[in-house]
Amino acid sequence: MNAEKEMDSNLNISCEDAIKMLSKLLLAWDGQWFLKTVREIGLEKAIEQNARVRTSFAKIEMRQMLKTLGIKKAKNLREAVDIIQEYSKLFGGNRIQADWDLRGETEATVRVHRCPALEGAKKAGLARVDQPCVACERLWPTWFSVLLPEKQWTCTIPESMGRGAKICRIEIKGDF
Repeated sequence: MNAEKEMDSNLNISCEDAIKMLSKLLLAWDGQWFLKTVREIGLEKAIEQNARVRTSFAKIEMRQMLKTLGIKKAKNLREAVDIIQEYSKLFGGNRIQADWDLRGETEATVRVHRCPALEGAKKAGLARVDQPCVACERLWPTWFSVLLPEKQWTCTIPESMGRGAKICRIEIKGDF
């Protein structure tokens, strides 16, 4: 019997509910890993380790998206953004809220209005809540470098909710 049909008929979990559940579990797993790492090596070292792990995982995420889509790379910046937006829905459900402004083929601004990783960091009650922000600084250029490898991507975050701003404003630029 087909495993997918078996799951549908025996458990009645919709794809939407499964994605929602798995996205919550992914963030919970990440949060638990981070809290245990803080306990072992301290907050500052854990923040740096988290950023390194997140950067490494970012490569895996986008390579898997490309493989799943059956393409080697994004055609252009618009398609790269579409891939990231689709991945964000899978990873964070509809809990990640962001809008994009594209300028040509080499510049984009992302405005994040809701960040589940930051919400989780705040719940943890640690001395700092910007650990997702530190990881984010490396995340975006890594994603774009996998999707559009012919360019060198950089990222600046002039505004960050984890550092007191009302939104996160992320500026991404690619150079040939």
